[in-house]
Amino acid sequence: MARPPKDLKIDLAQPHNLTAGLIERLTCPEGKQQAFMRDSDTKGLRVRVTSNGAKSYVFEKKLSRQTVRRTIGDTSNWSIEAARVEARRLSRMLDEGVDPRQVERDLQAATAQRKADAIAKIESDKLAAITVKEVWLRYVEERRPYWGEAHYRDHITKIQPGGEKPKKRGRPGETVAMPLAPLMPLALKGLDQATIEAWAAKEGQTRPTSARLSWRLLSVFLNWCSEQPEYAALLPAKNPAKTKKAREAFGKASAKSDALQREQLAAWFAAVQKIQNPVISACLQVLLLTGARLNEVLTMRWEDINTQWKGITINDKVEEAREIPLTPYVESLITALPRRNQYVFASARTLDMSERNKSRRERKSATRGKPTPTGAILETSATGYISEPNTPHTRACRTVGIEGLTLHGLRRSFKSLSEWLELPVGAIAQIMGHKPSATAEKHYTVRPLDLLRIHHERFEAWILEQAQVPFVANAEPGKLHAVK
Repeated sequence: MARPPKDLKIDLAQPHNLTAGLIERLTCPEGKQQAFMRDSDTKGLRVRVTSNGAKSYVFEKKLSRQTVRRTIGDTSNWSIEAARVEARRLSRMLDEGVDPRQVERDLQAATAQRKADAIAKIESDKLAAITVKEVWLRYVEERRPYWGEAHYRDHITKIQPGGEKPKKRGRPGETVAMPLAPLMPLALKGLDQATIEAWAAKEGQTRPTSARLSWRLLSVFLNWCSEQPEYAALLPAKNPAKTKKAREAFGKASAKSDALQREQLAAWFAAVQKIQNPVISACLQVLLLTGARLNEVLTMRWEDINTQWKGITINDKVEEAREIPLTPYVESLITALPRRNQYVFASARTLDMSERNKSRRERKSATRGKPTPTGAILETSATGYISEPNTPHTRACRTVGIEGLTLHGLRRSFKSLSEWLELPVGAIAQIMGHKPSATAEKHYTVRPLDLLRIHHERFEAWILEQAQVPFVANAEPGKLHAVK
């Protein structure tokens, strides 16, 4: 039998015994998007051709009076016999009342669920393995805008693992691990009540004060974790750090009582004024005579000093800023200091990054043979102002037999010594930056700077008198003057 020509049209109204040649000749009639050629061998099997010439096997049959049409596959990938086998399978399913479309949807949903479960398990395993340190660093970074510098520094220092060489020269050995360091490598989900109580019992035996602060930081951290959806499931419903056993392990915090006595003022001033570093010497005296917090004094800028109206703007940690009087002796101490940068109590110089990366030996070698000015600060600071002058103050106190006086004790001394003059409690609290403790103070008493100056200058004059410090209050600040 002769092969029919390729341009011979196929009667699509009649079924045909599908052959490769017949399928090859199949074209879509003009004006239509698609057309179907039925198979006479297998009921429901068709070959679909589109206007762009694409051809595929299609199965079509009714189910509950609705036409079900399923694409089997491209004619170039499926043989005629394979398409007939698939069409018969689909036909049997429909005869049994099973919709192959729903079967495929169920299969896709099951596959998608398996993938989702696998991804969830991987994420769950990762979350379960996350360490306390990883979450701690995220917590610190997120909460830092709401904290003061000292509070942020506590969160960083209390987790240090130790084992490093001390930054200060002359200290042998290595730094010790800080209280929270043992908890940092643990998985967050392992931070349960028993673990924290065992940690508290150990740390409370050797350093209860530092550990007590660490425990408070840890408790707040765990509260934050319980508010995060991704971490809440890893922790118990009740904060595991807030237990009676953990709290008792650190003992009760005793109230600090270190303060200068009236009879110690002369010895303290004499020792502090002998400190070779004039910036540190002035800083310590300002701490005592203003009652300000250490960080408030260290970060004091020249723009905060108003010599015209005799005031100092303090960066208060509670109310953002407060203004206190610039008393005569404090003004003389401040105006005598060199203006190295924007800070009043500035370090000798601030290292840039290239200088900071140099070793101490390289910096020392570069300055060898150069004269060092008398009283110059040998240490440098990345912040621009001096670091906490604990060591010079402790040495000065030790030389005159004053033991245990801390830098915060100078603030406590300001309040305690003011009792000798029976100064108004509210005025002293306002100078120190304490919140009013009574309704009348909070809502009805307003003390301008001039009124505070009366009490503050009287206090300063009394302190200098008890300390036997010769000073002429009306002398021009920064100028030499004779003292009888």
